[in-house]
Amino acid sequence: MATLSVPPVLTSPRDDAAALYRAFKGFGCDTAAVINILAHRDAMQRALIEQEYKTIYSEELTKRLASELRGDIERAILLWMPDPAVRDATVVRKALSGDVIDLKAATEVICSRTSTQIQHFKQIYHAKFHAYLEHDIEYQASGDLKKLLLAYASAPRYEGPEVDRGLAEHDAKSLFKAGEKKLGTDEDTFIRIFAERSRAQLAAISSAYHSMYGNSLKKAVKRETSGNFELGLLTILQCAENPGRYFAKILHKAMKGMGTDDKTLTRVIVTRAEIDLQYIKAEYQKKYGKSLNDAVQSETSSHYRTFLLALLGATHR
Repeated sequence: MATLSVPPVLTSPRDDAAALYRAFKGFGCDTAAVINILAHRDAMQRALIEQEYKTIYSEELTKRLASELRGDIERAILLWMPDPAVRDATVVRKALSGDVIDLKAATEVICSRTSTQIQHFKQIYHAKFHAYLEHDIEYQASGDLKKLLLAYASAPRYEGPEVDRGLAEHDAKSLFKAGEKKLGTDEDTFIRIFAERSRAQLAAISSAYHSMYGNSLKKAVKRETSGNFELGLLTILQCAENPGRYFAKILHKAMKGMGTDDKTLTRVIVTRAEIDLQYIKAEYQKKYGKSLNDAVQSETSSHYRTFLLALLGATHR
């Protein structure tokens, strides 16, 4: 008999598949067992479990999960199963072609991703849904939001840390002229600069704007624009400066007041879990003086709560 000092054996994808199958058998689903396995596996491990499950039981694991689970926990686990690029493609496709068009969700996902992430999920979008992201944007969005999303989704952006100070000041001047200085707003200038500049460059523009005009670029955007167009610009700007703080704000908003916006809560925690959830937690604590874990604990319940807390506590690497 093994003594307790022996480290626990790491399970193989095949063991996990068998354990999931057992959790589905019998009367009702052993949801706690499902969470215990899936919440602690990274994207690669989840993909291998899906392969093994299909090989052994000749059925799709995600179909089985969909038939065994209900409500918030079903939505959260099904969103968690694919890798980040497939997940982004799925969230955006659903937001742009589901029963309820959700431009806010589509804007948040598109405008908070790097151009490499966007190129990747655009390919999957086409392969999986036989549709072009640009066509869906054309069809569902309108006005300045449509122009911004199309420009942002197609412009290649540099992703390194170098910035051009001279260009930053030049862009800050152009934005000031296009917004606060004139009556009305020249939206095209905002779209061009926000869609084409790298994150580091945009952060430099923001700081140049502040030192040149004594006002923040964020305030200028809020004053000069509105609706989902404003949301898109602010998402791009805040993700350039501090993505952790941006998502902490989104989560706080989702849990504020009466009732919780579970769709947003699930989307942000699940999509950021393997990217920067630890930074988001730190920013949340700093900004609101309360831990994100505690907030989620008090705003959610049952298996759904257990799953989200597992993602928040587990450090995915």
